Amino acid sequence: MPVSRASGVDRRLFLTSLLGVTAAAAGLSGCAESSAAAGSEGASTAPLADKVPAGTSLKIASYQNVQQLQFKLAKLPDAPFKVSSWLNIGAGPDVINAFRAKSLDVANNAGIPPIQAHYQGFDAKIVAINITRKPNYLFATEPGSDIRSIADFKGRKLAFSQGQAQGVVLLRALKKAGLSYDDVDLVPLTSNQFLTALQSGQVDIAPLGNTQAPAYLAQYESKGARTITTDVVDLLSLLWAPVSVLNDRAKAAAVAAYIPRWAQGQVWQYEHPDVWNEEFYVKTQNLTLPQARAVTALANKPLFPPSWTEAIAWEQETADLLAEGGFVKKFDVGTLFDHRFEGIAAASVPAEYRK
Repeated sequence: MPVSRASGVDRRLFLTSLLGVTAAAAGLSGCAESSAAAGSEGASTAPLADKVPAGTSLKIASYQNVQQLQFKLAKLPDAPFKVSSWLNIGAGPDVINAFRAKSLDVANNAGIPPIQAHYQGFDAKIVAINITRKPNYLFATEPGSDIRSIADFKGRKLAFSQGQAQGVVLLRALKKAGLSYDDVDLVPLTSNQFLTALQSGQVDIAPLGNTQAPAYLAQYESKGARTITTDVVDLLSLLWAPVSVLNDRAKAAAVAAYIPRWAQGQVWQYEHPDVWNEEFYVKTQNLTLPQARAVTALANKPLFPPSWTEAIAWEQETADLLAEGGFVKKFDVGTLFDHRFEGIAAASVPAEYRK
């Protein structure tokens, strides 16, 4: 249901409606700062093991099977641990729920899900960073719309997922355009609902990934739909894991061993766009080859920083932006990073891919 000119309390209720949590779970958010802080104090600082113990396994998120395909095409060596399951999930709220259910050990997300997890009182840590320099998202209008710029968002219904990258991209775009939260109607949805909401007219605007836009325009551009690009960047693509996983010495060693594969798979994909276009976009995403090439042309060069200083600063800005809108409580995001893993990704790739 659209939330018009939402109050701070209404905004804090967005997360509950998005995740479908019970009243008891929702109660956790009210004490998120204290519970998350307590969990952080229990996070392990023990040095990582030099070797992954035999029999160690991980449950890893691989949205649309991207990781398996990267590793297969890149012919990376076998990992020193077993992957007991690959989970085809990518949305932040879904990942958090899987973490809570202990059905997932490590996931790849943007910067905002760890902030939401903290707000809910669930303790997890960031273990690897990939810096994104070019926009991964643009804004799509519903068919027949007269919206042509961010300034035209005023008074319109905007698809908003506070627990996903699309949400923070929208908030940053509004701020850059000088629009406040009270200038727009934020409609709480998850990203997998955005296309349907656009098609049905439930929202006027939704942020779409670069990979989604070509197919949407192919179907609706002739009916008056369009896209609006901005220079707003969602800076972080990251790996993160529950503290309970990272406190397990064997699993922590396995996560450390997974990070280089995660980084190297992305480098291989970037360096082999023609193969990736055919094997992923055409064969699994049903894009035409020209559409695949258009998406790949927008791809970011992977950059794995030896130091997380810039990433922490950006994550703090993001958390502060959410706090300004009443979506979360203000906190120090430094508690979200497990520095035992800092530099592992950078050390596993050629120098040109180190930030």
